[in-house]
Formats: sequence, structure tokens, C-alpha cells
Amino acid sequence: MKRGKKYTEAAKGIDKAAQYDTAEAISLVKKVAVAKFDETIEAHIRTGCDGRHAEQQIRGAVVLPHGTGKSVKVLVFAKGDKLDEALAAGAEHVGGEELIPKIQNDGWLDFDVVVATPDMMGVVGRLGRVLGPKGLMPNPKAGTVTMDVTKAINDIKAGKIEYRLDRTNIIHVPIGKASFSEEQLADNFQTLMDAIIKARPSVLKGQYLKSVTLAPTMGPGVKLNTAKFV
Repeated sequence: MKRGKKYTEAAKGIDKAAQYDTAEAISLVKKVAVAKFDETIEAHIRTGCDGRHAEQQIRGAVVLPHGTGKSVKVLVFAKGDKLDEALAAGAEHVGGEELIPKIQNDGWLDFDVVVATPDMMGVVGRLGRVLGPKGLMPNPKAGTVTMDVTKAINDIKAGKIEYRLDRTNIIHVPIGKASFSEEQLADNFQTLMDAIIKARPSVLKGQYLKSVTLAPTMGPGVKLNTAKFV
């Protein structure tokens, strides 16, 4: 893949063979975030899990102490009093069955997270083919299927992120923006890693964390020393 001048210049400051400690990696990743917009800093965690086995699946959520730097639009599926509660808590969109054709037929996806009360999951389940591939399906493990819609919305707005294995057994999650201070990024990253380490499947044999890389949206990745997290 052909890289731009900025990327090539930024990459010169990173030793591809090296594994950095967290503080140095965060300092480097901020330096290589040279795009004209405020780049998202992402963690890419390659695991030794085999997601084809249910007992080795990893999925959960964690609230980053300094948020993600992104404003998040929340859609809540509920009925009765819970609709008013969701609106009062700051949800951008609330509704029920009437939203199904809008999403299914009109391709409406003006939201980042979907929350549903348990009694609405029969309705939401019909959107599985649309929401599932986009990682938007509500899930009890992620705290997005709940009767406590106020807490769910507050957590999401405060910087709650969901982590899960992709098809190649890698977890990709944002830990903040390039404009964050090194301390803020370090706090967010440590909070994420604590959750990932705690989520290690008990049946897993061998190495859990194969590699951990931090990278800005448009820049090169910086590899971390995984030994520090074991």
C-alpha cells in the first residue's frame, strides 16, 4: 500500500522491531497523529483466543474515565414510561415497533449505540441482519439490554465503549483523541486493559495477548510490550 508523505515521515520516528512501554507508546502515537483533524487513537489487541468457540468469545463494555472525545447518538427501544425516561436521560432517538421499517427499508442509521429494554428485544431481534454486522445489536453483556435506561445512557454519554473479538480474534477500540493529554490517554488505556485482562476466558491455554498496538486514525501503529500486562 502506498503511503503519503506525512505517514512516511511520522513512521521514521518509530522502531518497528521495538516494543514500547505504555508512556513512551502514547507519547509516540500523539507525535505521529499529524492529520489536519483531531485523530482518534485506537488500541488494536490481538488475542490468542479462537472466537469460533463460544467459551473463548470476549465481549463486554467499560467506561473510559476521560471519555472518547466523541459525541455519541443513542437510540432507545422502549415503551410506556421508559420512553420518557430515555428522553429525560438524553437519548437522541426513542421509539418502538414504528422504527423497524425506517431502519430496515429506509436505511436510517443516524445513531451510534442502541439500547433496548428486555421486553423490546423481540422487536429489535427483527433488525438483527441490519444491526448485527454493524456491531449495533443491543446485548446484556454490554449493558445495552436493561430496564435501567437512565444508567445505560449516562454510561454511554460518559465514555462507555464496547469491546469484542472480530473475526480475526482482534479487539479494536478507541481510547480517546490525539488532542487528549498523555495522562488522559494513559488512564483510558489502563482502564481498557484492566477490563480485557479480567475478561480472559478461563479455558484459554497459551498466550492471551499476542500483540497490543496503539495507532491514530491516519498514522502508523506503535507496538507495546505485552509482558507488562500479564
